[in-house]
Amino acid sequence: MTTRVLLADDEHLIRGAIAALLDLEDGIEVVAQVGRGDEVLAAVAEHRPDVAVLDIEMPGMDGLSAAEQISSQCKIVILTSLGRPGYLRRAMAAGVSGFLGKDASAEELAMAIRKVQSGGRYLDAELAAAAMAAGDSPLTERERDALRLAAEGATISRIAAELHLTEGTVRNYLSSAMTKLNAQNRLEAIRTAQQMGWL
Repeated sequence: MTTRVLLADDEHLIRGAIAALLDLEDGIEVVAQVGRGDEVLAAVAEHRPDVAVLDIEMPGMDGLSAAEQISSQCKIVILTSLGRPGYLRRAMAAGVSGFLGKDASAEELAMAIRKVQSGGRYLDAELAAAAMAAGDSPLTERERDALRLAAEGATISRIAAELHLTEGTVRNYLSSAMTKLNAQNRLEAIRTAQQMGWL
């Protein structure tokens, strides 16, 4: 039986190379390729893949957000060049079955695809160890939302409007996040949270 695969990666050359290598593998057929995260849902509906291989960083929508939308429709393998510990935890929460680095070989990716298709999990050992060593994010959902918007350049008033909070409450969330991340200022808190994959 052939495993149908959807590839989503914004780097055209890498996506094409992965597709060509996977097509050489017995029992694996790449049925669709997209270059943006916000194209994944429509491609899954149209091509009905067994497994979606998603890059974590894509324009339009990141791979983890796309994974949340399609996890009930197919198995998911996340590829990342960013070994941020929080990403692995978020991926597991989003229903992802496979998680490996972009430095993996085509054979390893094919093995991951076969394993998740058969109901198993495939996790890069180094990424899994880093995630366990880092522990859970200390941030609450509201603190994370406020930091994420601040990272996008939003003002306190815009964050307050978007989250339906008062400006004082937003300042409290940002201050609390800075304290939890042992950061001197908002930018340092954002940088730490991003490096850990918590944003």
